[in-house]
Amino acid sequence: MAHTIVTDVCEGVADCVGACPVACIHPGPGKNTKGTDWYWIDFDTCIDCGICLQVCPVEGAIVAEERPELQQTPE
Repeated sequence: MAHTIVTDVCEGVADCVGACPVACIHPGPGKNTKGTDWYWIDFDTCIDCGICLQVCPVEGAIVAEERPELQQTPE
């Protein structure tokens, strides 16, 4: 099961992007409700390694389960 970036908590720090071994984290379009850049995880590519969760400095921005209702995934 993939991890999830909580769109409205993400602050666009992007430490997760460089740390991800499978490049499944992508920038979202526009800003989130906090007015910051945000990222999303491609659930189909994520290998559930948890590195993103370990490196993210924003508490609660990533959860260790697939929760599409918390992540605004662009179509």
